[in-house]
Amino acid sequence: MSSELRCLVCQNQNLEDSNAELAQDLRDKVYKMVQRGDSKSQITDYMVERYGDFVLYRPPVKPSTYILWFSPLVLIAVGLFMLIRFIRRRTATADAPLSNEERERLQDILKEKDS
Repeated sequence: MSSELRCLVCQNQNLEDSNAELAQDLRDKVYKMVQRGDSKSQITDYMVERYGDFVLYRPPVKPSTYILWFSPLVLIAVGLFMLIRFIRRRTATADAPLSNEERERLQDILKEKDS
């Protein structure tokens, strides 16, 4: 059961693997609830009621947890958009042909250099 609950201190570890003091307290609470005969759903409900859906290693998909589920996808999409935009801008400016004024200026510079 404690492997399905997140350590609120470490955030990237479950209660079972965490060495944080709070994780130890929560493991003890889970152990006592199991010894008392509480079901898995009762333990989960207690933890969610007290600490919110974030305590679950796999929070349910519902409006209040959309940010947990979809923010990584949004960040990846924004990153890809920015990367593509950067690459397109770079190649567009590199491939742009010279205007007549720029060509004349370039020829003047080359003539000055040769003389």
